[in-house]
Amino acid sequence: MFPYQSTYSVGVSPQSVAVVDVNSDNKPDIIVANFGSNTVGVLLNVGNGTFLSQTNYSVGSAPESVAVVDVNSDNKPDIIVANTLSTNVGVLLNTGNGIFRNQTTYAVGTQPWSVTVSDVNNDNKPDIIVANFGSNTVSVLLNAGNGTFLTQTTYTVGTSPMSVAVVDVNSDNKPDIIVANSLSNNVGVLLNTGSGTFLGQVTYITGTNPKSVVIVDVNNDTKPDIIVANYANTISVLLNRGNGTFLNATTYLIGLSPLSVAVVDVNSDNYPDITVANSLSNAVGVLLNTGNGTFLNQTSYSVGLLPWSVAVIDVNNDNKTDIIVANSGSNSVSVLSHC
Repeated sequence: MFPYQSTYSVGVSPQSVAVVDVNSDNKPDIIVANFGSNTVGVLLNVGNGTFLSQTNYSVGSAPESVAVVDVNSDNKPDIIVANTLSTNVGVLLNTGNGIFRNQTTYAVGTQPWSVTVSDVNNDNKPDIIVANFGSNTVSVLLNAGNGTFLTQTTYTVGTSPMSVAVVDVNSDNKPDIIVANSLSNNVGVLLNTGSGTFLGQVTYITGTNPKSVVIVDVNNDTKPDIIVANYANTISVLLNRGNGTFLNATTYLIGLSPLSVAVVDVNSDNYPDITVANSLSNAVGVLLNTGNGTFLNQTSYSVGLLPWSVAVIDVNNDNKTDIIVANSGSNSVSVLSHC
């Protein structure tokens, strides 16, 4: 399904990848957090699923996670990066042609490990949500309205949270927080009260050492489910009961030491499939959805060394989803084209 692979050099130890059109040419571009270079790299799409060499932007120390969302309502997606050893997030505003301003930083918790951006208080301004690995908290920074952010509000979660997602899981039109607590071996669900504040977490057991969490409806019941990559070589799928609570996890064996998961339909059957970066297998695994929220055994595709982060999106405009992987051990990004 993914026989063709192209590789692009990036910075040192890339550990997060996002794929978004940043220069308004209707071609999705690659944005990567280079953990060892203290930079964010932007690789512009030339139009056929190939990419220019990266342009680098200096950020904080040890950038671990990147999100790309328009935060100042100018229809230009901006870069938000979690600077793990700087204890802050950086916001790089887009000038309009895929070039970015220097970062503005905002204090968060200790060792921010994962960042996502979502409007959590229903004011049509996207807010920043961060999982802080070192302080066992989630930070919420509300958008002040012009792409600047208020001081964080923090919520206690489990031990060493490594991934955060924000999706309405209980059908009240208020996005909730879901966090992978890596050393608690669970995910926490923090329900939104409606004003951008959150209840204490309710936890659900996953596999050992959950590293990455995604929220997608995988069984076609219009209720978003939880999918988790566990470092102990498994994927957990927790189906939504319908009221924002979840069934016990179903577990699938995959490759070695998965660090990142994406859930997107890759075979055009309208059922979202699982794609996972198996770091110590130097491969990505694809688990096809059978149609009822259960999955077939993975098919593996070799990539670079230590694949750390994965995204799934059509980058060459052929209406087939492609796989983009940040390879931390080989300082590269792989693009696997769907045929």
